[in-house]
Amino acid sequence: MAAEISDMTDQISTDSPTTPEIAPTATIDPQARATELAILDALRAVVDPEIGMNVVELALIKQIIQSPQQTEVKMILTTPFCPYAGSMIAQVKEQVESVVENDVKVTLLAERWDPRDAGLVW
Repeated sequence: MAAEISDMTDQISTDSPTTPEIAPTATIDPQARATELAILDALRAVVDPEIGMNVVELALIKQIIQSPQQTEVKMILTTPFCPYAGSMIAQVKEQVESVVENDVKVTLLAERWDPRDAGLVW
């Protein structure tokens, strides 16, 4: 048994230490984060008329991308053929424009909405 253990320790190389590589941490721009929170706050005014909850609570806003030239909001709808889609998209654009001073683009994603994302269980 002792010979087996010494054989195993002979195979361990101590030439180079094995330190895990540390990935660079992403820096968060405080101004961009404040703007994102202001946009989300403004979007709480956009309510899905069939459900009676706002687009933030319903988890319909998937991503906000900010650049100096444009702010893009990627969102989904509760149903693929939502009769209020045009109105809701226009309201989202209007609310974001009330916060930022650059162009606003609203992109509708093909992703399906899951009520569990909004904490809803029926």
